Amino acid sequence: MAHLLGAEGLHLEFPTKVVFDAVSLGVDEGDRIGVVGRNGDGKSSLLGLLSGRLEPDAGRVTRRGGVRIGVLDQADTLDPDLTVARTVVGDAAEHEWAGDPRVRDVIAGLLADVPWDAEIGTLSGGQRRRAALAALLVGDWDVLILDEPTNHLDVEAITWLAGHLKQRWTPSQGGLLVVTHDRWFLDEICTATWEVHDRIVEPFEGGYAAYILQRVERDRQAAATEARRQNLARKELAWLRRGAPARTSKPKFRIDAANALIADVPPLRDALELQSLAVARLGKDVVDLLDAGLAYGDKQVLNKVTWRIAPGERTGVLGANGAGKSTLLHLIDGDLAPTSGRVKRGTTVQVATLGQGISELEEVWDDPVRVVLGRLRTSYTFGSGSKAQELSPGQLLERLGFSSAQLSTPVKDLSGGQQRRLQLLLILLSQPNVLILDEPTNDLDTDMLAAMEDLLDAWPGTLIVVSHDRYFLERVTDQQYAVMDGALRHLPRGVEEYLELRAAAAAAPRPGASGPSRPAAAPASGLTSGQERALRKEIQAAERRMERLHAEIEKLNATMATADPSDYAGLQALHEDVRTREAEIESLEERWLELADDLG
Repeated sequence: MAHLLGAEGLHLEFPTKVVFDAVSLGVDEGDRIGVVGRNGDGKSSLLGLLSGRLEPDAGRVTRRGGVRIGVLDQADTLDPDLTVARTVVGDAAEHEWAGDPRVRDVIAGLLADVPWDAEIGTLSGGQRRRAALAALLVGDWDVLILDEPTNHLDVEAITWLAGHLKQRWTPSQGGLLVVTHDRWFLDEICTATWEVHDRIVEPFEGGYAAYILQRVERDRQAAATEARRQNLARKELAWLRRGAPARTSKPKFRIDAANALIADVPPLRDALELQSLAVARLGKDVVDLLDAGLAYGDKQVLNKVTWRIAPGERTGVLGANGAGKSTLLHLIDGDLAPTSGRVKRGTTVQVATLGQGISELEEVWDDPVRVVLGRLRTSYTFGSGSKAQELSPGQLLERLGFSSAQLSTPVKDLSGGQQRRLQLLLILLSQPNVLILDEPTNDLDTDMLAAMEDLLDAWPGTLIVVSHDRYFLERVTDQQYAVMDGALRHLPRGVEEYLELRAAAAAAPRPGASGPSRPAAAPASGLTSGQERALRKEIQAAERRMERLHAEIEKLNATMATADPSDYAGLQALHEDVRTREAEIESLEERWLELADDLG
């Protein structure tokens, strides 16, 4: 494949830290690369170096002549005085951009609910983010670099973006680099993963699930200091293999190897034990919403919502931006009173909410972390019975990625991710029995998300989660509901069912709707049903052939083990047979990956 851009011997150093040392890598046509790593290890710096926005202290970045690079930064750089239309399509005449299917698809996918003639300065943060992303996607780029593109996007927009990127950046066209903490998004679009850590960039095949599998195999051979990270990664892999569809971009026999690797990993949560402990702490009554509704003037946000929240319940709440999710949470925690119906709370209920902001930390802004923790309890107990663990605040901090040196750091000097983790720790130390998490994954990297999930696995109370991070939502909750049209709807099939309902609602004609005020989405293009069936049939045939070849190799190896050592000719023939089959397996694997890419 044609080379697009690369790096040779990159060295980058800030006054107090060496970020990269002798890093060499490349991006070729068709590469879809996810960049992961701890906060502060250099993911955004790597994108800055490759895009040319940051100069290395040593080494060089190479680009093929004429390569066009498009970049989405985390910062909001839009002109607040421009309209949405001017920001996205510039000065192009309407007939020019409206006649381009790709532009119509981007506008319909990201800006369907954004006023076309509104000024950027009047939009919400989420709308501004979507406008910036739309302005980038309508351009012609050879390499697209996205830094946290899913920030401020809801589940629908994230799903649309994944489909758009997969369709546009095919295995033979352009290159894509993306930094995101959204693990579902990484798995959905990426064919390779770069892990940024310890001044290097380490490449892995496949998306997030394949990266976790390979990292577990690496960590199994690591030193004892990596034991905690290994255990978290193995638990993450157990979730990927048991709790969600396999997205490892590997043939079936590779998946079987992964299953064998995590065969001794216990279930993520002991649901019965956690529920019995929750009943003991909470009693039978938690929070009941009985025909509850809430209106702001003439606008009805929630209407006749009935939800009896049970002890130990772990529920995820989905909904479009503005649908009423936060309002629902405020009815549960008591910050808002219903304007109709009623909310009934158990006498032992203690609700704590991890909100989207960090206002809870403002009171201790100038205090060192050690002083903040010293005002709270000296220990915290996870689980019960023989599985109970009593941890000190310091041990909890270690599990959440803090070093001992950071205990003396003032809260205001912590990074955004560290402040978010400290905020969660303070809430857990207050010992609530009902925990509400509103977008808890903001500012956290994938390792810290795994650590948070590990803590929540042993938390015995009732858990309510609102998040656009599909992976996190499915990982920590056992059921999902959606806020739609002011009502609460149960989703037996989870996020997939929610997306189907939203798609059906969007496709339904609206009464009294006049002609379109903006271009409609371009018709979906891709494989016909016959072509898809043929590809799946060839994939299955390749998997069956690879399994037979592996079985034959095992038999040949067993024969060699028992053969006469003096029979050199016979052993050589057996060895050649093994090599022939291994070469065929390698060829089949390459073909399998090509077919999988064609299917998307």
